[in-house]
Formats: sequence, C-alpha cells, structure tokens
Amino acid sequence: MNKRAWLTLEDGTVFEGESFGAEGGITGEVVFTTSMTGFQETLTDPNYSGQIVVSTFPIAGCPGANSEDNLSDYGGAAGLIVREQSVIASNFRCEETINEFMKERGIVGLYGIDTRKLTRILRKKGTMNGIISTTENADISDLKSFTPEITLISGTEAVTHKIENAKYNIALIDYGHRKSIISLFGKLNCSVTVIPFSETVNPADFDGVVLSDGAGNPAECIEEIEAVKALAAAKIPLFGIGLGHQLLALASGGKTAKHLHGHRGANIPVIDLESGRTYITAQNHGYFVSDLPVAEGVITHVNANDRTCEAIRYSNIPALSVQFVPSDMSGVNATVYLAERFLGLMGK
Repeated sequence: MNKRAWLTLEDGTVFEGESFGAEGGITGEVVFTTSMTGFQETLTDPNYSGQIVVSTFPIAGCPGANSEDNLSDYGGAAGLIVREQSVIASNFRCEETINEFMKERGIVGLYGIDTRKLTRILRKKGTMNGIISTTENADISDLKSFTPEITLISGTEAVTHKIENAKYNIALIDYGHRKSIISLFGKLNCSVTVIPFSETVNPADFDGVVLSDGAGNPAECIEEIEAVKALAAAKIPLFGIGLGHQLLALASGGKTAKHLHGHRGANIPVIDLESGRTYITAQNHGYFVSDLPVAEGVITHVNANDRTCEAIRYSNIPALSVQFVPSDMSGVNATVYLAERFLGLMGK
C-alpha cells in the first residue's frame, strides 16, 4: 500500500492523495499539461526541469514505458500529479510500469487527488510553487519566495549525428534539446552536431545554426543572448526553436513575458497568418515573445487562443524562429515546412 502524501500550494491550498514513483518529497513550480498521451515523453522533456507536472487527463501509464521513447537522456520533470496511475502496463513495446520508470529517474509522484480542481486553480491564479510531501502540515513559509531550479541543460561535449551525403551540416546549440529535433533534420538530409550552450560555435564550420528549446526564463540567459547576437552578426542562417526562438528575439531587441499558466499540451492551435491555415501543435513553455521591433522582423504565426507570437521571420538577418518544435506528421500537424524554410535560407 502506498503512503499518504499531500500537495501544498503557495496560496495554502492542500490536496491529499497517495505517493508513487520515487520516495520522499519535492518542491517545484506546479504546471499542467492537456496532453492525453505521452506521459514518458512529458517526464523526459528538459523543458519541464524543476517543475511538478499535473496531467489533466484522468489516468497515466497504461502503455508503460520503454527505453526508446525518452525525449532526452538528461533533464525532465521533478514531479508528476495524476488522478489515477495505471498499475497495469499493456503494450507490445512496454518494458516497465510508470511507477518503476519514475523510481529509476527520481521523479516524485502523487495520485488520487482532484486534478480538475487543481487545474482550475492554476488556470485562474497562474502557475505557482508547491510541495509534494509525506507530512500533512508542510512548512510553506518560504514557498512564495522559493525559486525552482529551472536551468539550461546540455551534454558535456559536442556530438555529431552524421548523415551520408548530407545536403547541409547544421550546428544545434543545446539548451536542453529534444531528440525529435535531430530526427527532424536527419529526415531532411542534414547532419547535426549538438554543441553544449557553454561552447563557442564557429560559423565557418557550418551551413546553419539551430538554437534549441530549453527551460527557464529567457531574459535571464544573458551570456546566451550575447552569443546569439554574435551569430546573427556573422549572417549565418539561424533557426530558433522554443527557448531558442525567445533568445533570438531578445538578441534582436525584443522582449519576453511570462504566461499566466503557459502553453503545455499536444493540442495547441496555431494560425499561419500568411496562409490563414490553422495547425495543431505540441508545446511546452511558460514564456513568450511579447514585443519585437518592427524593423527587425515580422510575426508569421500566432496562437489561436490568446494571439501570442508563435513564429517570426527576420528582415535584416537570415533567420527564422518558431515557439514549438516543427512536426513532420501529416494533416493538421504538418509544420515541417517551417524547417524547410530554414533549409531554403542555407540554400541561398
């Protein structure tokens, strides 16, 4: 039988449930995702670094976990809250249960609470800090001033993913990238060298540079913004994704702001302002580009729900950026054309 556990928010709201996954407690920023599937991908997404993720879908873990579907080999969520955890995992690719997977990665879990009520609180009041603990009366005196450890994450050395007869050689600056970015450009016949954000990229060695997604407040990435400015000055084609999209805007004189509760889910609608078409995208971020000088570029895509910036085409430098990772899936998810436009910049 699992231990009783409690979630306490910084406003004093308490939820009582049961613990699963790794033992102990955790403090972090409490956010919610509307994704109905993909709990393993959620837990291994570096963008969730330092965060406790609430799943709005009532059950998680039915297909179990495997060694192939992790979005990253490092980084991910600190905690997971679900209405119900599936104790039975059934899928031909299953290797272990959600409980076992979370124990191995040190992810603290809480289940058996009213996740709909919790989500309504976060939607109304915004993301806030919280504590998952195995004691009912957790000390929250310092919770409002607590700063979650949400930092840039990368490997320790450059790694090249080579494609035979590649059309282009791309540098991917790693702020906490997902493996899907490498796969995307591999399918577009590009070799990708993943370079830690702490290293300097020589533009002469590559045809273009991709600025990866990642976690944290972009405005606090002072050194990274300066590095992006240097790349922009070199006039090498740039493609910003997620955090990279925000850093490129800041390097161009723009501003960023924090969402009330963020865009996290696999059903986020985005409008291409040039074609008028709406695409369904997967997103995970808490900040957005709130302003960009008119002379620097034009916003090409906006969020259909709140009209915030989703993509930018720059005027004075060969650069594009997008808030979400472009998808090569068909139908309403087919946003790979944004990556193909970046290839077009390299072709020029």
